[in-house]
Amino acid sequence: MRKFKILPVIFSAMFVMSACGSDESSSDTENGNNDSANETNDSGQEAAGETITWKFGHVAAEDHIWHKTAEKFSELVSENTDGQIEIELYPNNQLGGETDTINSIKAGSADLVISGETMANWSPKAALMAVPYAFRGEDHLVEVIEGDIGQQIEDEIVEEVGLTPLYYHTRAPRNLTSNEPISTPEDLEDFSMRVPNVPLFLSVWEAAGARPQVMDFTEVFTGLQQGVIDGQENPLDLIHSAGFAEVQDYVNETEHVYSWIYILVGNEQFDGLSDELKEGVLEASEEAQVYGKELFDAEFENYRAELTEQGMNFNSDVDQDAFREAMLPAIKENLSEEQYSLYEQILEVE
Repeated sequence: MRKFKILPVIFSAMFVMSACGSDESSSDTENGNNDSANETNDSGQEAAGETITWKFGHVAAEDHIWHKTAEKFSELVSENTDGQIEIELYPNNQLGGETDTINSIKAGSADLVISGETMANWSPKAALMAVPYAFRGEDHLVEVIEGDIGQQIEDEIVEEVGLTPLYYHTRAPRNLTSNEPISTPEDLEDFSMRVPNVPLFLSVWEAAGARPQVMDFTEVFTGLQQGVIDGQENPLDLIHSAGFAEVQDYVNETEHVYSWIYILVGNEQFDGLSDELKEGVLEASEEAQVYGKELFDAEFENYRAELTEQGMNFNSDVDQDAFREAMLPAIKENLSEEQYSLYEQILEVE
């Protein structure tokens, strides 16, 4: 697989983490071959000079950075290929959730998707895309994504999921919200909190001393308002958009998860293109990534400022090392031997 080196796009996003699929699916996926036989895919249209139409489904709303960047990517692909490839966008789960859309790509009824750790259903290494305290910050995250470990993850996604990564967004870190400051695991005694339906998240927060429970994201605001739960964890964009400032006083900067997400196209769709069209798609990918980063840089600082204006306090006095140490046994227990070995390699990246 080609190695792409592209600029990071920080992004928050609990969209997938809060609703990541758990459906099992076959990993017996065949990669497309870059030969003339493949050009009977959509390249049969290519040979005839007809338009190739790709369907791009994702979970984000139309005002979300992911979708805005996808719109730019679509425009750039059309420009770079003289209109020979057109991308139709389907936000808001119009083609189904991540797992549904991936399965649709395998079946040939969709072409592109935005996905992250959900791909661990097929690719075990993809689980490392969102493990608590695997990454020390944005710079460390990018070093991993664009280094050998990131390449290993990409290669396995190509081989086992049947998708080719085009560009990626990094997500802003997940933080814990509460009505009293929480700075150490000891502060979590009798603290009831919502987590997404991710078994590892349940385990690590329980190990840290909290009382985690799975709850649909749509129920979190009411749960906080009625005292059913004491807190929850998410990136700032989701804390902001969900209006949690009305029912939570503190953003505790635990920064327990840094992660990233790929924009992917089906192997067969991509490998069926001519070299010229592939180059046009890849150039559009790099430009879209830069565009997405610019969008995020402009918006992310606004989230913090607006949450502060709405009355939330940012607790930077968090002992992240203590949280990491408390969660480590649960991380080790939940990862396979191969996954934990890769986790240790991530920690060693400078």
